[in-house]
Amino acid sequence: MSAPLPDALRARFQKLIEEGLSGRAAALRLKLSLATGARWGLAETINGLFKAEVIHRRGPWRDFDAVEYDTLEWVDWFNNRRLLEPIGNIPSAEAEANFYAALERSDMAA
Repeated sequence: MSAPLPDALRARFQKLIEEGLSGRAAALRLKLSLATGARWGLAETINGLFKAEVIHRRGPWRDFDAVEYDTLEWVDWFNNRRLLEPIGNIPSAEAEANFYAALERSDMAA
């Protein structure tokens, strides 16, 4: 059994039904709007992390080039060298390489 919708979501769903959408179409539109909100939330979280770790901690800045260089350095660290506990305290780039290597091994075995 699914959990009941919070009042705000129930009201949005009901409004979509009243506008003529079928229950399935209204549910899909509501789901897509929630997913978009979640992506914005994730983007804001990463933005805040970046500002806390780079902009506020490493400033004041000499010029735009210094900010740009430190931004590129942080993005490289975040994407390639940051250790992630849920995947065994290894960087995501290493986990991805391990994943594709395992796929190749299983392809050769088949």
